[in-house]
Amino acid sequence: MSAAPVWSVDPRSGNPREQVAVEATAEEVDRAVRAAHSVRDALADRTARAAFLRTAAELLEESGAHIIEAADAETALGPARLTGELARTAAQLRAFAEVVEEGGYLDIRIDHEDGSRTPPWPDLRRWKIPLGVVAVYAASNFPLAFSVPGGDTASALAAGCPVVVKAHPGHPATSELCASVLRRAAARTGLPEDVVTLVHGFDAGVELIRHPLVSAAGFTGSVRGDRALFDAAAARPVPIPFHGELGSLNPVVVTEAAAAERAAEIGAGLGASMTLGTGQFCTKPGFVLAPAGGAGDQLVKALTETVSSTGSGVMLDHRMRDAFLAGVRERAALPGVEAPVTPGAAGEHTVSAGFLTVPADRLTAEGPHDALLEECFGPVTVIARYATRDEVAAVLARLPGNLTATLRTATEGEDPGAAGLLAALTPLAGRILVNGWPTGVAVAPAQHHGGPYPATTSPTTSVGATAIERWLRPVTYQNTPDALLPPELREANPLGLPRRVDGRRA
Repeated sequence: MSAAPVWSVDPRSGNPREQVAVEATAEEVDRAVRAAHSVRDALADRTARAAFLRTAAELLEESGAHIIEAADAETALGPARLTGELARTAAQLRAFAEVVEEGGYLDIRIDHEDGSRTPPWPDLRRWKIPLGVVAVYAASNFPLAFSVPGGDTASALAAGCPVVVKAHPGHPATSELCASVLRRAAARTGLPEDVVTLVHGFDAGVELIRHPLVSAAGFTGSVRGDRALFDAAAARPVPIPFHGELGSLNPVVVTEAAAAERAAEIGAGLGASMTLGTGQFCTKPGFVLAPAGGAGDQLVKALTETVSSTGSGVMLDHRMRDAFLAGVRERAALPGVEAPVTPGAAGEHTVSAGFLTVPADRLTAEGPHDALLEECFGPVTVIARYATRDEVAAVLARLPGNLTATLRTATEGEDPGAAGLLAALTPLAGRILVNGWPTGVAVAPAQHHGGPYPATTSPTTSVGATAIERWLRPVTYQNTPDALLPPELREANPLGLPRRVDGRRA
């Protein structure tokens, strides 16, 4: 039986564009993982790794026009959006090159022998080492920044881990192009090309997570897809870390004072944020608690005007479009739910944005309205109108974990209870915003892109410098002669790395 073909499909028409590859067999996945495993020692040189990451960024930019053309043809995200995403992806690679060179991620700690302690201390020297081969499962909605050359791959390579990427079926041609760029960058900097390999196919993804030489995995996608892989990772004879990003509602609370102060501004800003990228950002504000009454009505009016003036869009593929339409129908049919702007099909291949409203008291206890507390991927948000702060507290207590949570508060004068609301939002998400919108994730050292389950499966980030920590494990050497230690841990610090010695930063 021949392997299944992998087609690149145009989401604007639903028509196949070209056959890109064939789905990998179990034997081919095994070869890819073993090839990656065999070259892991080549990544031990930090200088070579940093040069590789910078070269990858340069080659991505050199190939940018071709990559953006392919990505737009497969995702309909548009050249402007993809140009920005390519720049972000290159910046991520360069940022991790700087992380590697600086060396703080190694978290070196040295405690000298001290017989005066109770009990006595031996000589202890601790640092972090790479886990091994990392499986990366590419995302659909960011075909560059969260796909083959994206943050999971960049951070794993920075940690010294070879990567096997399972391509997303929504952009296989883009995946092949980007994989070839990374492999050329490796060769140009004297590293084996197999530090990055690519496989296609659902079954290949399952085989990958089960492979005994895979040491960790990163995933961005749906709850259903994640749980199947997460459970498989835990069920292995030797379980492995699985860092999955599943989905997020990204709740927003608008205080009464904020609505009274600038309802029109907040409504317009919400409309722009929730429709950005046809509502396909993982940080889309999908649930908003807004006050009942006149100020809240003005917010809804401004939101209506903004969303009504937003043109129809093409979703990443027809499967996601079908899921969006079904999700909207299910939610709109619930008692008490209204649709001031009805989201739905705008044509054979497009969708129109909209939003739903519901009294917040419908959501304070378990019931059929619980679907409104789950992410609906696409250009729709839910506005829950609250009468009291007690209703806000009751609804927040029922929300799942999220990537972000936002508080819109007054910018002038007092806003009673704002501090309490911020405290109530903090346990719900990994990034808390005040008077901003969550779409847009800065690639910065202090960034955290993660949150309580089901936002992510581990308390880590997939964006920012600390994303590298997912692919490392600590090792301590005790009473080891200096000549036998790794150079990073030797007494003279020949590499000039940052470290803590006897509890003090050296």
